[in-house]
Amino acid sequence: MPNDHIPPEHPRREADLVSAESGRNEAERFRRLAEDAREVRDQHREALETVRQERERLREAGEIARVAGEEARAAAEGARQATLDAVHATAEALASTLEGMKLVEDMRRTLRDIRDVTRRESN
Repeated sequence: MPNDHIPPEHPRREADLVSAESGRNEAERFRRLAEDAREVRDQHREALETVRQERERLREAGEIARVAGEEARAAAEGARQATLDAVHATAEALASTLEGMKLVEDMRRTLRDIRDVTRRESN
């Protein structure tokens, strides 16, 4: 060491020792600061990964909701078409029933007319 030739009780040697100790303390302080900074960085990385995973989960949930909405829309369209078909079928059934009722009414008229003619002839 360069201070080996200085006697141990010499003030300069003591100052160098204090300076060396101070340097070691400063180096230890910087080492602790660096370690703390690494821990903070690691915590930030973990937080960012958690946020990324949550975003991915939300994206997947959004995609599921989109697909479900599309399926619901298709089901609603199918139900609407089925309702229209039922309305048309009901209208056709009612029209057919009306035609049948008109026929029955015509037959009644004809039968009344025949009965009236038969009564007149028998009198």
